[in-house]
Amino acid sequence: MSDNAFFSAKDLHAYYGESYIVQGVSFDVKEGEILALLGRNGAGKTSTLRTIARTSSPQLRQGEIWLEGHALHEMPSFEAARLGVALVPEDRCIIGGLSVEENLKLAQIAEPIGWSIEKIYHHFPRLAERRKQEGITLSGGEQQMLAVARALAREIKFLLLDEPYEGLAPVIVQEIERILENIKELGITTILVEQNAVAALHLADRAIILDMGQIVFDGSAQEVLDNDALRQQYLAI
Repeated sequence: MSDNAFFSAKDLHAYYGESYIVQGVSFDVKEGEILALLGRNGAGKTSTLRTIARTSSPQLRQGEIWLEGHALHEMPSFEAARLGVALVPEDRCIIGGLSVEENLKLAQIAEPIGWSIEKIYHHFPRLAERRKQEGITLSGGEQQMLAVARALAREIKFLLLDEPYEGLAPVIVQEIERILENIKELGITTILVEQNAVAALHLADRAIILDMGQIVFDGSAQEVLDNDALRQQYLAI
């Protein structure tokens, strides 16, 4: 693990069954940094994120994952979560039958409490308005807000976001961007997987581009914004 790295992935190789998806991925993330993990569909972005979060699939067969000196590669997802790792998946996983507030409070059961409910409602006023509404009846954008807020409801250090802008109207994307900017100001270290590469790059400090499960670029977000050839070749923008 690099001396100044908050998080470090070393030579990750991960599989879905016999399908070789993550092929020797290595990178570091500094504390408080936002890293955009970019690439075309099927490049291995979500698989890399799920590997870091220690979900059951894909299976990590080689490599090391370190967070503040803790070997995440040696532990299941629930132990990684106790160390402050929070994954917000693309499907959001809002729990049916529970209100917005119940979804938030459930995240705090048996976990160190992060943001209070009152603080969450301060940063997510739309959720405050819908606190008694069943979570799965919210709009797509509101469900995304709830998924991010639920992660913040427990004490986290490392936020992993998978496609937070997926399927959202532009006005809602702007609201999610505002929330993520607030999270950035709070110094929460974040990896952001996003097909809306331009929006992700304007938020991120650094960018990694994946192609066929391998890193083809690792540098500043501004470098990607300034490099038309790179964007056209690997991001189709």
